[in-house]
Amino acid sequence: MHSPDPALVRRLVRAQFPRWASLPVTPLASGGTVNAVFRLGDEFTVRFPLTASGAGDVAKEARVLASLGELPVAVPVVAGIGEPSEGYPWPWSVHEWLDGEPAVEGRSEAEGLAEFVNALRVSTVDGHPAYRGGPLTALDRATRDAVEALRRTDEPFDAQAALDVWTEALDAPAGSGRWVHGDLMPSNVLVHNGRLTAVLDWATAGIGDPACDLIPAWNLLTAATRPAFRDAVGADDAAWARGRGRALSMAVIQLPYYRTTNPVISDNARYVLTELGCRSARRASTGPRGSSSRARRTTP
Repeated sequence: MHSPDPALVRRLVRAQFPRWASLPVTPLASGGTVNAVFRLGDEFTVRFPLTASGAGDVAKEARVLASLGELPVAVPVVAGIGEPSEGYPWPWSVHEWLDGEPAVEGRSEAEGLAEFVNALRVSTVDGHPAYRGGPLTALDRATRDAVEALRRTDEPFDAQAALDVWTEALDAPAGSGRWVHGDLMPSNVLVHNGRLTAVLDWATAGIGDPACDLIPAWNLLTAATRPAFRDAVGADDAAWARGRGRALSMAVIQLPYYRTTNPVISDNARYVLTELGCRSARRASTGPRGSSSRARRTTP
């Protein structure tokens, strides 16, 4: 893993983007696991992949962002692509700053989320396969293994309820490929006064099962707000079941892996499992919702 410090970021910016050499560099807290993120002055963010597997996302995301049609929310604008140098081995990116606050599960209604999902879904632009857009059967072994791993922890987890959700999803008819974002986690959704203003992190986007973008129904929304979202996106029973299954699969895979190392991801996984009826309301986290343990991110 290569995690640059502010001094290295300043050297790289100074050498490759001298017009921004005088701008201050400030590390930004993030629950993400793919990039280290820095603010550059008031107008930019700089993102550095932490691993070789994430390095390919720089060019992939730039291609996706360049191909997107008009959407009802803001998306990152690539201001520059940096080259490996100074001992840092991979490409890196500069994005224009996007205002907003990350959505908070259970608190943000994210008005406009369905409008965004619908607008992206009807895009006619050609695209590559989405990162999470393939058949659910490809996730079956990993999901069942994760359910068993989570069952062996001290988390208040109902393994049979989880398997019931998963089986229902596997039994649902497949959906036709559509443009999907594929990673609508709360930290990738910026809101202002409860309304969706921007969507971040597009490396996972592409053509895939439209149920991928139903995951926010369980990782962000509540039982009270879910029905309106479902109606607005026109999800039939099959799509809703697949969306539930995809939300479950992400949560059960994330929680055993991140439960002691990443409170942002693990707390969101617990929230998903609670909303799916696979976990009691008793919390087993590093801190309450909205505490200092939760990284706040307002960057692309």
